[in-house]
Amino acid sequence: MTRFGYTLMTEQSGPRELVGYAVDAERIGFDFEVSSDHYSPWIVEQGHAPNAWTLLGAVAQATERVELATFVTCPTMRYHPAVIAQSAATLQLLSEGRFILGLGSGENLNEHVIGEGWPSVAVRQDMLEEAVTIIRELHTGELVTWEGEYFRVDSARIWDTAEVEIGLAVSGEHSIERFAPLGDHLIATAPEKELVDGWDKAHGGTSRKIGQIPICWDPSEEAAIAKAHDQFRWFGGGWAVNADLPTPAGFEGASQFVRPEDVAEAIVCGPDLDKIAESFRAFIDAGFTDVALVQVGDEGQQRFLDEAAAPLLEKLRAL
Repeated sequence: MTRFGYTLMTEQSGPRELVGYAVDAERIGFDFEVSSDHYSPWIVEQGHAPNAWTLLGAVAQATERVELATFVTCPTMRYHPAVIAQSAATLQLLSEGRFILGLGSGENLNEHVIGEGWPSVAVRQDMLEEAVTIIRELHTGELVTWEGEYFRVDSARIWDTAEVEIGLAVSGEHSIERFAPLGDHLIATAPEKELVDGWDKAHGGTSRKIGQIPICWDPSEEAAIAKAHDQFRWFGGGWAVNADLPTPAGFEGASQFVRPEDVAEAIVCGPDLDKIAESFRAFIDAGFTDVALVQVGDEGQQRFLDEAAAPLLEKLRAL
């Protein structure tokens, strides 16, 4: 049976609000919760970017049952992989085994802030492969010294360690072949059966396939479309654009000609829970075992949780 999750969208809500949403999402019955890990919002209108690791530590203490995950962390520039290894082990202990470390090759938006430039996609994937290897080594609890092409680790040990499963974000055949042997689970944002089948073939073991889909519930369809356009008009750029633009101002420029009706074609908006639930079917049919929803916008988030989330979950599980 497919598990359904709730996204702690750090780009659109403050940290205290997100912890409250996490508690309510667990109470309502979501199976897991994922957090984005951003240094900047996608566009200025979103207006937030709290630290994901501090947030998840608080959520781990405020919740009891739901699984937690990063969706996703880049362990190659803004964070050194040795730091992510320690952070993930600590969070796994705080959550009592409920955490999955989701990793990816990152976006310029978040990683350029350290002033080291933005590598080509080939280099980013080389860096990610090396970083995952280092994290795996450190999670053994052994003393690790490592010197690779991109990273060095000198006599490092995770003293409070824990077993942490790793999900890896992939987007095509080449990345699947490369990263499936390194990861425990697949992470993707497109409901493509070819990704799932390719991962299963390359991975050769039991794994979860974790996807994510934005929705914009509101009692008024017109208001929902307006909100989705205001908060998520950057969404249609695709991975090639979204990974490389450096600032919210860049996303503002790239999305300036996106119309409300364009956003409404990509994101189901309005009060119709049957229509919203049906939008998940592509992920289910593609073989995803886990799908997290993003309710667009902080305004109305609590009302969504109070009024719509529980009946929506019923409809999703009926699929």
